[in-house]
Amino acid sequence: MNLNKVSLIACVLILSLALAGAAQHKTQPPARPGHTIADPQRDILGLSGTVSQLMSEGEVPGLSIAWIRDGKVHWASARGVKNTETKEIVDLRTMFEAASLSKPVFAYAVLKMVERGELDLDTPLSKYLPAYIENDERLNLITARRVLSHTTGFPNWRPDGKPLQIMFTPGERFSYSGEGFVYLQKVVERLTGQPLDAVMRKEVFVPLGMKDSTYVWQERIAPQMASGHSQFGKPFPLYRGQAANAASSLRTTPSDYAKFVIAVMNGTGLKEATVRQMLTPQVKLDEGCVICVGRKELKPSESLAWGLGVGLQHSAQGDAFWHWGDNSGFKDFVIAFPEQRAGVVIFTNSDYGPGIIPEIVKAALGGDQPAFAWLNFEPYNSPARRLPKAIAQVGIEAAIRQFRQEWRQHPDTFKLNEGTINSLGYRYLRSKKVKEAIEVFKLNVEAFPNSSNVYDSLGEAYMENGDKELAIQNYKKSVELNPNNQNGIEMLKKLEQK
Repeated sequence: MNLNKVSLIACVLILSLALAGAAQHKTQPPARPGHTIADPQRDILGLSGTVSQLMSEGEVPGLSIAWIRDGKVHWASARGVKNTETKEIVDLRTMFEAASLSKPVFAYAVLKMVERGELDLDTPLSKYLPAYIENDERLNLITARRVLSHTTGFPNWRPDGKPLQIMFTPGERFSYSGEGFVYLQKVVERLTGQPLDAVMRKEVFVPLGMKDSTYVWQERIAPQMASGHSQFGKPFPLYRGQAANAASSLRTTPSDYAKFVIAVMNGTGLKEATVRQMLTPQVKLDEGCVICVGRKELKPSESLAWGLGVGLQHSAQGDAFWHWGDNSGFKDFVIAFPEQRAGVVIFTNSDYGPGIIPEIVKAALGGDQPAFAWLNFEPYNSPARRLPKAIAQVGIEAAIRQFRQEWRQHPDTFKLNEGTINSLGYRYLRSKKVKEAIEVFKLNVEAFPNSSNVYDSLGEAYMENGDKELAIQNYKKSVELNPNNQNGIEMLKKLEQK
C-alpha cells in the first residue's frame, strides 16, 4: 500500500474516532418516569427508533423490552434474531436467560414464606440447615436477611474444586454473592420438601400468570430460547443445565418479568409492610466495587444501597429498585420507580448488551441512573469498543497509533475501562491473533500501570508468543503489585523451571 493511501486512511480513522466519540443519541426523555403521556403512539415510536438504532450501532443481535407506565405494560417489543446463524426472529414469547435477575424473584418467594412464619429473616440459616460449612462459627451469623442483602461474607462463587469459605464477618459490609443465594435456596428446599422450580411455580409463576418462566431446563422451551452471543457475534450453544440455581438459572421473557415487577409495585402477594421492608436499605453500597471480598477501605455511596433481593437507588427522579443480569451471552437490566408506577425490563442476547442498555433506559424513563455508574457498563461508542473496528479496517499498528494520538489529544474525555480492554485482548489471544493481543494488553498496561491483572494478561500473551523473558518480566511485576496473585506465582514457577 502506498504512503498516500496510508495517510488518507489514518486521517479518516482519526476523524471517525473523534466523531463517534462525540456522537450522542438525541432523545427527548420525560423529566420524570411517571410523566403524563400526551401522545402515547408518538412516545412509543420514539423509543422504538432509539432501540433499533442502538442495536445496530451496538452490535446486539436480539433484544426484548417491556416498558411499564401507570402500573401496567405500556409497550412490549421484541426485535432482532435469536441466533445469528439460524436467523430465527425474536418475538414476545422468546425466552432469555435472566441471569442474576433470578435473585429478586427468588427473594419475593422467600418473603412470602417469611410472612407465613415458615422462615425467619433473622434466624441463623444453620438452624435450618446445619454444617453447610465446617469449622467456621461465623456460619451462625448468616441469616436470610444477610443473604438477600449480600452481607454474608461469601465470595460471589467458590473457586473451582475448592470448598466454600466465609471471607469476612457476616454483616460487616456488602459484597455481591451468588453463593449466599444458593445456601438460602437449599434452606428453602429443605423447609418445603420441594425443588426450587416447584417452589417458584407455586409462590410466583402461577399466582402472577408468568407462563413463560422456569428455573430449570425443559426441552419443550428450546424453540422459544434465544442463544447468547459473544463479543465476536458468535452464538453460544443453548445451555441445558438441569440444576436450578436461585441466583442465576431463571429463563423468562420481559413481559413475564414485568408481571413480577408490577406485583412488587402494587404489593400483590405481599403485605404492605413486607414490601416496605424489601425496599428499605439494609446496607449502603461501596462506590468502588461490586464484589468487595478483599476490600478493606470502603466509601459508602450516597445514592445506592441494597434492600432485600434488589438494588435501591435514590436520585432526583425518585426512589427506584433495580437489578442487572450477567450470564455469558445474556445481559439484562430492570429498574422500576414504585411511586411513579413506571419502569423498564430489558433482555439482550449479547455480551455487548450493557453498552446500549443505559441509553434505552434514558429514552424510556429519562434522567441519569446512578446504578449504571456503579455497574461501570462500557458504552457502545466508547474508545475501547471502537478500537476493534479500527483494527479490522487498518491493522493493529495503525489503529493503536491513532488510538494513542486521540488519547493524548483528549485525555479528559477519553475514558478507558480496564476490563473491556482486557476482554478485547483475550478475544484476540483466543483467536490465535497473538500479535494483536500483545498490543492491546500493552495499551492496558500503559493505561493502568498499577493494576496487577494487566501485567498478568500481558505475561500470558508473551508466553503464548514464546517470549519467555518478557513473560517472566510481566508476571513478576504482576506478583509485585499483588503478592496474592496465585496464577502469576504458578506461571513464574513453570517459566523459570524451563
